Amino acid sequence: MTLVKKKVPLRKCSGCGEMKPKRELIRVVKAPDKPDEGEGAEAAVSLDLTGKKPGRGAYVCRSAECLRLARKARRFEKSFSCRIPDSVYDSMEEELKASEQ
Repeated sequence: MTLVKKKVPLRKCSGCGEMKPKRELIRVVKAPDKPDEGEGAEAAVSLDLTGKKPGRGAYVCRSAECLRLARKARRFEKSFSCRIPDSVYDSMEEELKASEQ
């Protein structure tokens, strides 16, 4: 009897750029656009600690430093093709710090 090894899905951290197992990273998700909002609407970007929210995702390590690096390089804005206000980054950082404890 042979044991089948499951392939571990890898994702790239938007902050440090390291490839890590998907379970070690936190998903940052942009909610799908609603048809009535149009192009000028503010994007709903948030942390997805469960990994189940619908929408486009990007990944970041579970450290505030990686989130800061991704923010500085505007990697989420490039991934989601939208402008992300500073207040969204601040709330994501607070949520990340709260989940670390």
